Amino acid sequence: MAPSLQALLDAPIIELDTIDSTNNYAMRLIDADTAHAGLTILARQQTRGKGQRERIWVDSPGESLLASFVCTPDCSVDEQPIFNAASAVAVADVLAHLYEGWDIRIKWPNDIILNDKKAGGILIENVLRGNGWIYSIVGLGLNVLQGSFPTDLPNATSLWCASGKHFSLSAVFDAIRKELLKRTHQPLNGNEVITEYNNYLFKRDQWQLFSDGVGEWTAYILKVESNGQLQVRESNGEISSYSHGTVLWKW
Repeated sequence: MAPSLQALLDAPIIELDTIDSTNNYAMRLIDADTAHAGLTILARQQTRGKGQRERIWVDSPGESLLASFVCTPDCSVDEQPIFNAASAVAVADVLAHLYEGWDIRIKWPNDIILNDKKAGGILIENVLRGNGWIYSIVGLGLNVLQGSFPTDLPNATSLWCASGKHFSLSAVFDAIRKELLKRTHQPLNGNEVITEYNNYLFKRDQWQLFSDGVGEWTAYILKVESNGQLQVRESNGEISSYSHGTVLWKW
């Protein structure tokens, strides 16, 4: 039987001052058989924060929300894209209701976009044993209190930069944790989740520049499919589907 939402919310929250990566820490607990659903790792600073495609997530100590949530998905391994989408929608929903006037979007697959700039990212790592999906670690890095960013990060923003308001890290964390665990602790309706995700999809119904590391081209973004692929219309009118990792998004 899947744990109740209240049991998940009552699970321990491990607070750390500095750690290499909250996802790595959670994975070490899973490897030691000391983790369970709802366990959350929260850090003030990461020295080796993990982003998509082996990138490093850079944070400012005490200014970012850095957390990993241990989940036990109530769905099949084939539904990983749906679970990933539900996790992103949970974060987007919290932010969309946090401050009036923000335009919150999800850049495929799991970046959180605030007013056309990146405010956060989600990295999900799964633990599979045999044919079973045992755990999913949902790692979140969210810029909250930063007042400025390096010149080499022109497309970055924070909740503070986008509002001039000093948000409580703990309040934002509590809201996201509750919404994320609520959304992912029960069976997911794939059609509903993908519809919600596409309602947040960044640059939907717009032309976007892509690269494959060799050449660049523009494609018209249509939607994300239930298998996690991005469906686009090419300049010649053909419909294509991109898998994550096969193309680069060009800002």
